[in-house]
Amino acid sequence: MAPHLVLQLLLLGSCLRTGSAVKGNAREHEGRSYTAVIEVPNGGPWGDWTWPEMCPDGFFASGFSLKVEPPQGIPGDDTALNGIRLHCARGNAERNTHVVASQSGRWGAWTEPLWCPDGAFLAAFSLRVEEPSTPGDNTAANNVRFRCSGGEELEGPGLEWGKFGSWSDACSKGICGLQTKLEAPNGLRDDTALNDVRFFCCNS
Repeated sequence: MAPHLVLQLLLLGSCLRTGSAVKGNAREHEGRSYTAVIEVPNGGPWGDWTWPEMCPDGFFASGFSLKVEPPQGIPGDDTALNGIRLHCARGNAERNTHVVASQSGRWGAWTEPLWCPDGAFLAAFSLRVEEPSTPGDNTAANNVRFRCSGGEELEGPGLEWGKFGSWSDACSKGICGLQTKLEAPNGLRDDTALNDVRFFCCNS
């Protein structure tokens, strides 16, 4: 099979898994056309991909906030990062007009949002993940940091277990949606909640 045909089939399969459709050179979800999906290779192994959520047309993520469970101590069960919200804006004048989040874990509380300066947008990300440990209290994803379209970096107020992996590719304009990989509560006293995340890029 020709390499370009294999690539097209892989892209189509990816779009179907995320509930999206191919539309010309762009793809579409919830009526919002996006140009790329950015990911990192170090996400946690547990859980399933949940539904994607998109900023409204013409809006891009200018800020973010996290849902974080604080350390539980011994013999508690730590889950650390439980959710990510994107704060969508159309420039400085309409900040925080729209907030979108894919599915989140049940533990922790939402932090105050962090914003890119001067009307810039979130463009790339890196995920802090604790490697699996058996036996042990696994937490998977613990924190996230973003690089803004103006070059500034914002690190979330998550926890410090594990380490940050490599940076994702950068959106040419900005991030416009997200999809989380979440482990549901398992009743085994070793929940991990959020394991991984991917973001959608838009140009308009």
